[in-house]
Amino acid sequence: MNNSQWTSHLMRSARRIRAQRGVTLVEILIVLAIVGLIAGGIAVYAIPKFQQAQKDTTRQSAMALHTVTEAWRANHGNECVTPQVLKDQKEIAATSKITDAWEQPFRIRCDDDSTRVESSGPDRKEGTADDIVVPEPSKGQ
Repeated sequence: MNNSQWTSHLMRSARRIRAQRGVTLVEILIVLAIVGLIAGGIAVYAIPKFQQAQKDTTRQSAMALHTVTEAWRANHGNECVTPQVLKDQKEIAATSKITDAWEQPFRIRCDDDSTRVESSGPDRKEGTADDIVVPEPSKGQ
């Protein structure tokens, strides 16, 4: 093998070695940083949507419970009932949730002429601004 063939062989070997060397730690860290930025961007968008979905689901469940409670009161002498009694009496399906999206039980409040279904909302504290009430109270209350 002459000198130029030897040089050519060494250069081909060097290229093969470089092609087979894999990725460096720095390259892996750069990829992880980019993935982290993308995940953070998605979280900024997704978390508020998830929180709103919890509120919407709770409101819909409370509306369904309110309708059943009104029918119960009409058929049982205006008696106020609990969500558990409605479930036990099979007025609502056994699989129906009687808790809100935060796993707190719905409260049913009855007056002489009105029925309210209440959830403590995301903060799980009764009587705060984030409570969900069906039907919604008038602005004067």
